[in-house]
Amino acid sequence: MMEPTIGDLSDPLINHTEGQLFLHEAFKIIVEEVLCKGTDVKEKVCEWKEPEELALLLDLELRENGEPQERVLQRVKDVAKYSIKTSHPRFFNQQYGGVDYHSLAGRFLSEALNTNLFTYEVAPVFILMEAEVLRGLRKLVGWTEGDGLFCPGGSTSNNYAMNLARYRLYPEVKSQGLWSLPRLTVFTSPESHYSVKKGAAFLGLGMDNVILVKVDDGGHMIPEDLDEKIELSKSQGSVPFLVSCTAGTTVQGAFDPLDRIADVCDKHKLWLHVDAAWGGSVLFSKKHRHLMEGVHRANSVAWNPHKMLVAGLQCSVLLLKDTTNLLKKCHSANAAYLFQQDKFYDVNLDIGDKSLQCSRKVDCLKLWLMWKAIGSTGLEQRVDKAFLHARYLVDQMKKRDGFQLLREPEFVNVCFWFIPPSLRGKEKNADYQSKLAKVAPVIKERMMKQGTMMVGYQPLGDRVNFFRITVFSPLISQADMDFFLDEIERLGKDL
Repeated sequence: MMEPTIGDLSDPLINHTEGQLFLHEAFKIIVEEVLCKGTDVKEKVCEWKEPEELALLLDLELRENGEPQERVLQRVKDVAKYSIKTSHPRFFNQQYGGVDYHSLAGRFLSEALNTNLFTYEVAPVFILMEAEVLRGLRKLVGWTEGDGLFCPGGSTSNNYAMNLARYRLYPEVKSQGLWSLPRLTVFTSPESHYSVKKGAAFLGLGMDNVILVKVDDGGHMIPEDLDEKIELSKSQGSVPFLVSCTAGTTVQGAFDPLDRIADVCDKHKLWLHVDAAWGGSVLFSKKHRHLMEGVHRANSVAWNPHKMLVAGLQCSVLLLKDTTNLLKKCHSANAAYLFQQDKFYDVNLDIGDKSLQCSRKVDCLKLWLMWKAIGSTGLEQRVDKAFLHARYLVDQMKKRDGFQLLREPEFVNVCFWFIPPSLRGKEKNADYQSKLAKVAPVIKERMMKQGTMMVGYQPLGDRVNFFRITVFSPLISQADMDFFLDEIERLGKDL
C-alpha cells in the first residue's frame, strides 16, 4: 500500500480504499482458517511447533520498511494456522472455548468502533448498554438494585472486591495508604482461584494474611472452620474483613455453601465476595441455579460470561449489591479534563471514575448481542446441555476399563485418571502413584504433537496428576465425547 509523503498535507496518510480491500481479504482468511477449518473435527486443534521453529516460520522480527499486501495477508494466514483453535469441538483445555457467532459479531463491531467506555460523550450507546446488561445479571443474582462494572478478567473483579471491602471498613486508606491500617486478613479456600493471593499481594495486604479455610473431599469450604479461623485471627490482633468463596472452583467445579458462609459473615460483619467466574452461569438455569443458593446475600459477585456462556474473551463482570456509589468513592480521582461537572448532559452517565482503568474496552456488546439473539431461554439451554454432556461422559467412563473418576462431578468439570493396562491391578505397589503421575503428561504431549485434541491435567493436594475436562461448548456433540474417550485410550494404551 503506497502511503503519501508526510510533507504532503493534501491527503491523509491512510488510503481507505486500499485499507478496506486489505481488510476484506483478511476477513476471508479469518473466516476460512479460524471459523471453517478451526471448527471442523477433521482438522487439527493445534499445529504444534517447537518455539525456535515457530519463531522462524512466523518471521517475527520487526523491520524498518513495510511489506507488500500479499505478504501481510500471508502473515494473517500463518498466525491463524499456528494458533490453537479454541473454537474447535475438541478443545477441552480451558474454561473458555467454542464460538457464538452473534457474540463474535459484537466483538468485531466493538473493535471497529474503537471507543473507550468512560464518558457518555464518547460512548453513549455503550454507557447505556453496559448499565442494562449489568442490571440483567444483577437480577439473576437476586438484587433489584446495585452497581457493577465490566472488568478485564475475573482476577481483576476479585481484586476490585477486595479493595472495595477494605475501603468500606477503612475509607482513609485511599488518602493515607497502608500506614493507616491494622493487619487485615482475608479468608478463602485452598481451592479458590490464585488471584485471591495475588490480589492480597498487589493491594499490600500480603499473601501471609490470606487465611486458608479447610475444604471437604469435594473441595467445598467448611463454614465451621471458617468461623473458627475468623475467631482465631481476631484473638491474634488481626482484623478480618473479607471472605472470598467460590461458585465453581477451577479444578473440581465445587460450589461453596453460600448460605452457611453468609451466616458466618453476618455474625462477624465481614464482606462476602463470591467468585463465580466459572459457575455463575448456572443462574440462568432453573434446574441448576440451586448450586448458588444464597448468592443474593453476598456483597459482590465476580462472573465471567466468556466462560460457560461462550461470550468470547474477554467478558467479565463485577456485580455489587451496594447502592451508596462505593465503587466511585473508592476509585475516583476526579480528572478535570474528562469528568467536567458543567457538561450539558447528566454527568452521572460518566462512569469512568468507577474504574481503576482510564482506557476500558467495550465488553458489554458481545454479551448484549448474544443475549438479544437467543434470549435467556437460549442461554439456559446452553447451561443445561453442558450438564447433560458431562453426565453422558461420566456414564461412558464407568463402562470402560482404565477410567477412574476423582469423584462424581458437581458441575461440568470431569476429573479422572486414565490407568493404562500396565498399571491396572497394581494399585498397592509402592511405585504406583509415581508411575500414575507420569501418565497424564505423556498423553498430553502426544495429543498436542498429533493435534487431535487438547485437555488439561494437574495434581491437587496429595492426589497425583489427573485430567480435567470441562464440557460446555455449544459446538460439541455426543460424537466428540466418544472421540475423547477413544483418543485417551489410544494415546495411553502402551504406557
